[in-house]
Amino acid sequence: MEIRIQPVDPRQMRPKPADETKLVFGRTFSDHMFMMDYRSGEGWRDARVVPYQSLNLDPAAMVLHYGQGIFEGLKGYRWKDGSIHLFRPEKNWERFNRSARRMCMPEVDPGFQTRALEQLLKLDKDWVPHSLGSSLYIRPTMIASEAHLGVRPASEYLYFIITGPVAAYYAEGFNPVKIYVSDQYVRAVRGGVGEAKTMANYASSLYAAELAKKRGFTQVLWLDAVERRFIEEVGTMNIFFRIKDELITPPLTGSILPGVTRDSVMQLARHWGIHVNERLIDVHEVIDAVKSGDMKEIFGTGTAAVVSPVGEISYKDESHRVQDGGVGEWSRRFHDHIVAIQYGEEEDVFGWIRQVMV
Repeated sequence: MEIRIQPVDPRQMRPKPADETKLVFGRTFSDHMFMMDYRSGEGWRDARVVPYQSLNLDPAAMVLHYGQGIFEGLKGYRWKDGSIHLFRPEKNWERFNRSARRMCMPEVDPGFQTRALEQLLKLDKDWVPHSLGSSLYIRPTMIASEAHLGVRPASEYLYFIITGPVAAYYAEGFNPVKIYVSDQYVRAVRGGVGEAKTMANYASSLYAAELAKKRGFTQVLWLDAVERRFIEEVGTMNIFFRIKDELITPPLTGSILPGVTRDSVMQLARHWGIHVNERLIDVHEVIDAVKSGDMKEIFGTGTAAVVSPVGEISYKDESHRVQDGGVGEWSRRFHDHIVAIQYGEEEDVFGWIRQVMV
C-alpha cells in the first residue's frame, strides 16, 4: 500500500520547545500524524501522513459506546551522531496485534507499521530531542470508527500514530516514588482484557489512582481481583522485587500487561547471572520482607519511565520504607544500562536497537 504524504503548511508549523529539560510528558505534539482506514471486505486503505489534526468521528462511532480501542507506546532516541533509533519496536507491533485479536479488531502488518512510522519521522525528525533522557514518544492507536449502535465488533476502524517530545514521565524523575496498595479496587481479572493494551484498563484504574494521589502517593499497586492477595502490577508499570539476591516479578497469567521493558530487564538480569523468578507473590510476603530487611529494593518498569525505584509502599494505611528509601543498586544498574543502549552509549548485545531510516 502506498503512503500519501501531505506536509503541513510551513506557516502552520508548531513552535518546538525551546528548553528540552522542561518538557512535560504528553503535553506537546509534533506537526504530523499517520492515519489509515479499515473496512471489512476491503482491508486497510488510504494510508497517509497528514498535518496533526482533530479526528472526525460520528457520535455513534462504536469506540465511544463499546470501547473497542487499543494503543501502544514506544520511543525514538537521537544518538550523538544525529541518527534516530527505536528500542525493540517489533515487540510493540507484536503486542499491538495481540491486543487487536483480543478486542476483535483487525491486525496491522508489523513491517507496514514500521514503514508508516519511518514516513512520519521523515517529516518530524526535527522533533526528536537532542538531550540524554529526552525522547520522542510514539503512540500508535486503533479505534472502532463505524457509526452503529449495537453490541458487536465494528466493521470499520481508524489507525493512527501521533508523536511528541518528552522528558521524564514522573515529576520525581529517577528519584524513588511512593506507591499505594489498593485492596478495595481492582484493575483486571484473569480471563478479562488485562493483558491487552486497551483504553478500558486505564479507565478502570483512574478512581483508585486519584485516591492514592490525594494521599500523597505516585501510583497504585494492584492486587489480583479474586483473592486480593497477589501482586499484579502498578498503574503504568510492571513491578519487580529484589528479595535478598533473587529478582521476583509476577507471572503473565492474563491479567497484567506483558511489558517490553519488563522482558528487557529479565533478559539483562539472566545475562548478568541474576536469578529471576516469575511467580505469584503475596502482598503479605512483600510487607514482611520490607519489615525484615530482606527486601533489598522494589522497582517498576515501563516504556515511559524505563525503571522507577520505589522508596515507600503503603498497605492498609500503614507505610513502609524500602531500605533507606533511596535508589537500589539493581534499579540503578538496569536503568542506566537500558538507557545507555537506547542512546547508543552501550553495546547492544541483544540486537534490540533499530535505526530509523529517515
